[in-house]
Amino acid sequence: MQTMWLKFKLLTDAVFGRGDGVAGGVDAEVSHDQWGLPYLGGRALKGVLQEECANIIFALRLQGKWDESLRQAAQRLFGCPGSSAGDQSIMHVGDARLPEKLRKAVESGVGREELEPGQVLESLTAIRRQTAVSAETGASRDEMLRSVRVILRETVFEAPLTFYVEPGPGELALLAACVKALRRAGTGRNRGLGELKALLCDHNMADVTQKYFGVFQREVLRC
Repeated sequence: MQTMWLKFKLLTDAVFGRGDGVAGGVDAEVSHDQWGLPYLGGRALKGVLQEECANIIFALRLQGKWDESLRQAAQRLFGCPGSSAGDQSIMHVGDARLPEKLRKAVESGVGREELEPGQVLESLTAIRRQTAVSAETGASRDEMLRSVRVILRETVFEAPLTFYVEPGPGELALLAACVKALRRAGTGRNRGLGELKALLCDHNMADVTQKYFGVFQREVLRC
């Protein structure tokens, strides 16, 4: 198996929510592990990458630059929902977590009882309060405030991309285009949250985004 990495840095605060709150605490909590370190689940990350892939393909179709090989590359990267095993994705997207050295240091500190998971979480996040929105009308409800935990901007995350089958140039080129197109993740994106800058890296963490995106550009120009 081959492993690459998707690395991104938050440009604004972000909410990688787990779908619930904490009684007496916040209405919307972020996903975090037993050491208090926030993360973005691999399934959610793959979902936003697949969304960008769909947007790219749609835009190219409108411009008449559609190519069957592009559809095949997308299917190999992301699979087809409800399809047979032969049509499943060749790529597994792992959870996006903080850099390994930082994680190891925190885990060691918690293990030695020098740090508490709650302290770790509070050092990397903040509580924001925002007006609640009516589920029926979509309008703001000024009489209600929601407390939301956000991950602070400038935080860096890394997610492993594991390939069960070695990807070809077409798959890597399309993946690089999806990574470059990725601008936001998490909830509250329409409120300015979750803006990010993403890179595609090889197994040594070297940035190869532009290398493979250049291949994508040349292929598109040929269509």
